Amino acid sequence: MTTSDHLFSGLKVVDLASFIAGPAATTVLSDFGADVVKVEPPGIGDPYRYLYLTPPNPRLKDNYTWQLTNRNKRSVVVDLKNPQATKVLARLVKWADVLVTNYPPRVRKALKLDYEDLSPLNPRLIYADITGYGEVGPEADKPGFDITAYWARSGLMQFTREASSPPAVPVPGIGDHATAMSLYAAIVTGLYRRERTGQGCSVSTSLIANGAWATAAWLQAGLFGAKFDGEISRTHPPNALAGASYRTADNRWVLLVFVEEERNWPVFAKAIQRDALLGDARFADSKSRRANASALVAELDRLFGARPLSYWKPLLDAARLPYSVVQIPEEILNDRQLLENKIIVPIEDGSTEPRYTVDSPLTIGESPKVRPRVAPGLGEHTDQVLHELGFDAGEIDGLRASGAIPHAGHPEAAATEGGR
Repeated sequence: MTTSDHLFSGLKVVDLASFIAGPAATTVLSDFGADVVKVEPPGIGDPYRYLYLTPPNPRLKDNYTWQLTNRNKRSVVVDLKNPQATKVLARLVKWADVLVTNYPPRVRKALKLDYEDLSPLNPRLIYADITGYGEVGPEADKPGFDITAYWARSGLMQFTREASSPPAVPVPGIGDHATAMSLYAAIVTGLYRRERTGQGCSVSTSLIANGAWATAAWLQAGLFGAKFDGEISRTHPPNALAGASYRTADNRWVLLVFVEEERNWPVFAKAIQRDALLGDARFADSKSRRANASALVAELDRLFGARPLSYWKPLLDAARLPYSVVQIPEEILNDRQLLENKIIVPIEDGSTEPRYTVDSPLTIGESPKVRPRVAPGLGEHTDQVLHELGFDAGEIDGLRASGAIPHAGHPEAAATEGGR
């Protein structure tokens, strides 16, 4: 299959975003064949290039986070604050079908990057922006990251916190990657609107909106006047069988999710060979199990803690109960389900030893994706893209002389191994 055979082949995307959510949305477009040009500032480029070096991220010399979120793209370095850069920006906008930015509203206004500034240059442009806290209001310009705007502000950190324990630090990018899918959906919806009307449009989302959407089941309860039970304590839980985890003898965790409790409970008791639990009046029905949840937790703690995971897993699997093992990294990386469903896929990088990456989480059976390619070095494609935009050698030299693009020989003027 050639590049022209992919669903978004011919779709041109300008990625003016930094860090994770905005660039991850354009990565999904690139997975289906879009030509994504990532515009980075001079110097260090997108600061996300260096996040992998920040503890507690896993230690590795290879820039694994950059590869994940910026595969398949071309990198151009342009100083958008330089007056001469307006020539480059104008041609990029005229060239593009989609432009993505995560600059705060005041910065977009200062750089003349608002939709109202750019749409006259290209009336068919789909302008997509993402913010931390939304487009308006007193915090519209406040810096937002997924851990602050998505996790903390939405209540997710509070609702998932064990009583008396501090909030857990989530894996970086959880909220960003979820928000990226919303932005991707907004872009595709905008493209569909363009097919119907012939006109471009602006689409947007925010980390806080997606955090609220993720927490929506309980937020909706509160909006309707529900009473919250307060902090969730493992030793005094509201429910011992739905979302409760139990430690095995070899220090592994088993998560029970008995949503259909009346049906699952007797199957579970028989599966773990504890029929006596069915005759215990404290656990006779869901009401009594709720009232005696602490006692049930203590009982299950004792049972699960007496045997290793290798004992419990076959029993629970054979009973086809809704549960999961809390997997450790070594298991996740070799998970047969992830490999066979192409959730983890090989990178096309010419190396003799195959390397893999995490694919974006949607597929179209009749439109295969591009095989992931190596993420670009900082400014690796600056000259190539400028030539494609119609700049001749003299004009490119003029842009260099003005400082709008880096001088030849600077790290950001060519591929840099450290940026990959």
